[in-house]
Amino acid sequence: MPSAEVVDLSNCDREPIHIPGSTQPHGCLVVSALEDGRLLRWSSNAPAFLASGEAMQGRRLADLVGEDAAGRIATILADTREGMPPRLAFGVATASGARFDVAVHRAGGAGIVEFERHSDAHGPALDIARTMIARIAREISVDDLLAEAPRVVREALGYDRVMVYRFAQDGAGQVVGEDRLPELESFLGQWFPASDIPQQARELYTRNIIRVIGDAGGERCSLVPELDDHGRPLDLSHAHLRSVSPIHLEYLRNMGVAASMSISVMVDGVLWGLIACHHYSPRALPMAQRAAAEMFGAFFALHLHALRQKRTLEVATAARGALDRFLRLASHHTDVGELLRGNIEEFAGLMPCDGVGLWLGGRWTAQGATPPASALPELAAFIGTQAQGRVWSTDSLVEVWPPAEAFWESAAGVLALPLSQLPRDYLLFFRREIVQTLAWAGRPEKIYETGPHGDRLTPRKSFAIWKETVRRRASPWTDADREIAEAARSALVEIVLRHNELMAEEREKADTRQRLLNEELNHRVKNILAVIKSLVEHSAQDGRSVEDYVASLRGRIQSLALAHDQVVRGAGGGALADLLRAELSPYEGASARASLGGPVVRLDARAFSVMALVLHELATNAAKYGALSRPGGQVEVRWSVDAAGDCEIFWRERGGPPVARPGRSGFGTALIERSIPYDLGGESEMRYEPGGFVARLKLPGRHIAAGSAGDEEWAGRPAAEEEAPVSLAEASVLLVEDQMIIAMDVESMMNEAGIERITTAASAADALRRLQEMTPDVAVLDVNLGSGTSAPVAEELERRGVPFVFVTGYGDRSMIPPGSAHIRVLTKPYDRDVLVAALRELHASRRVPAAG
Repeated sequence: MPSAEVVDLSNCDREPIHIPGSTQPHGCLVVSALEDGRLLRWSSNAPAFLASGEAMQGRRLADLVGEDAAGRIATILADTREGMPPRLAFGVATASGARFDVAVHRAGGAGIVEFERHSDAHGPALDIARTMIARIAREISVDDLLAEAPRVVREALGYDRVMVYRFAQDGAGQVVGEDRLPELESFLGQWFPASDIPQQARELYTRNIIRVIGDAGGERCSLVPELDDHGRPLDLSHAHLRSVSPIHLEYLRNMGVAASMSISVMVDGVLWGLIACHHYSPRALPMAQRAAAEMFGAFFALHLHALRQKRTLEVATAARGALDRFLRLASHHTDVGELLRGNIEEFAGLMPCDGVGLWLGGRWTAQGATPPASALPELAAFIGTQAQGRVWSTDSLVEVWPPAEAFWESAAGVLALPLSQLPRDYLLFFRREIVQTLAWAGRPEKIYETGPHGDRLTPRKSFAIWKETVRRRASPWTDADREIAEAARSALVEIVLRHNELMAEEREKADTRQRLLNEELNHRVKNILAVIKSLVEHSAQDGRSVEDYVASLRGRIQSLALAHDQVVRGAGGGALADLLRAELSPYEGASARASLGGPVVRLDARAFSVMALVLHELATNAAKYGALSRPGGQVEVRWSVDAAGDCEIFWRERGGPPVARPGRSGFGTALIERSIPYDLGGESEMRYEPGGFVARLKLPGRHIAAGSAGDEEWAGRPAAEEEAPVSLAEASVLLVEDQMIIAMDVESMMNEAGIERITTAASAADALRRLQEMTPDVAVLDVNLGSGTSAPVAEELERRGVPFVFVTGYGDRSMIPPGSAHIRVLTKPYDRDVLVAALRELHASRRVPAAG
């Protein structure tokens, strides 16, 4: 931000906080060349902090910290890539005998190395994290989790105040959990305006999960030199020591806060909120405790997500009960439209509202406080552009749709339930305008200081701006309201689509199946929580580093997720061959060096989940220590079904390093040896033969379904026939995806695969405009774009001979445009390996564009 610009709350959302040109003083930062360790930049306190003398220009990192420490840092740098979060190393000893905790990452083509003084007073990070996680793992409700987590963090880390802070859709935030010193005022339940955490700050929270401010009144250590040889500042987005915005520091000081720390809570890849810690004297949390806090935050987010899913199931069950009477009526009617219109009052009881209306087939039926019928055609058309086939709501319709000015007193807020995939029919709930005063954070009698820029930068003035009387706004729709609406939408869509096909007896069977499904889902949620808790606790018992622990835990949970996703998609289970390919595909070259063969075998849900974890451990061990760790190594997997119906699987490795049974069995070995006998009643045997590792697994016939006599044996392609992967470095890709967050995620997947030329369009019209200026090599088309489909884009790509794939979140091909049955369809959510493999296949088979 130019220095001539007056700094205030109206422009702080434009401050370039990722390139402050300085660091915090509780550590130092150096930037070194990757090829020779030559120093390129450093924080002004680095010479004193590292006791290296004043002269820094022209020196190497080894000159500052010694060859051993520099070599360890270089090894870490070699194993990282641009954009990755920092890797941590604890207790790194320098040549002078000092010990530091070090954070290492890459940015701008150089190595960024941060040094902080080592402290082992609180023990290893894993021990701290396990103690914290154990405290919240037993919580079985969202409310209890939000209440307990701040207590756990404050007791473990020692801050004066800890809050769980949840973001609303507009960026404002509410304190939904708190633990504090008794003498401090409470912020629990209070709101803070979106300007307190601007958009660019929220974006940085998604990149840097832990953010520490050691001293709100401390000096900033400038970078020397501030700009590189090309006049560019250093991007410190991932740096732990990145200095803090002067605006934010002043804000903290005016609140009396001297130090802070925050843990980002990421749920489904989106910033749900923060665990925010305040301290009223300077305090820089040691790196080991920050690592523990990061692991705690990841488990907290996972546990929160699981409990929210459990609550969704409970709410859906309750909503289903409220709809029972309507469903019983529906079984005796042939005209669903008339049934819905005749029972409109039944829906008003699903959630608090002042009016309810049905827009179905161009007809309007309403009860209570609703808009006039003349406004409905335009209102329904507008909702169609916003809802995109999902439940949509706003507590101030006039803010997003100005024509609502004519009726905002009776219908200020609306919640819409689409009744079909097309933007046409809706069940609408309305709430009247309610005059209310929002309880924004801070007590009126609380006295805050006035900052040097005037009182506009004090918390009191910030809160006063938002402590306003709200007009043209209804009481907000809660998460519970939207969950009930989603459950009702699912039930009503089912009725609208299938009513004429179901008879009374079939409806009774469907209700029975629904109850059984609800019980099964509730059982699975509890089991998933128990399994994840076990993985968290036992994965840490092998005495490995934080990085290995996190990587191992991530891999095991991903395998569990793969299994449960396949169970859902595969109506209760999946194919053994598909599971083997999925577990081997992440390892470079594994598909070319793995020989798979056996009859068609399907596993039931229980066996599929167990085998996902077992095969993940086998594949991981082969890649780390076995045949896949060396060029030329081979893995052979063969399976057969005997006369009793049992399936016997042989895993054999050749060409790897010498193997021997480990002296102490870790958790991974225990998974392989005990899971199948314990969970499935089968057999598991491991042998460390001179030629390589061998495993024999036997699954009882009750857990499998073999193929029919006409099914051919499945066999993996021999290694000699494998071709080198097609390079995507020069490929240009057109991505049509209407959801920005999803599009950003897919772009990141493509970037990791080497694709740099990506053109993204949010609608069919936007894509067609871009195609007037370019012809991509390949394309990825989301089928359903909310207000339309990608069919026009598919037709144009077909005309030009550009290969493409469709992507859809629906479980079948019902949304695929006519005439495109031959096009490959990928399912959402996107899987990186599947997407990249599809792009390689498309790029290898691209045709010459048609003339004209």
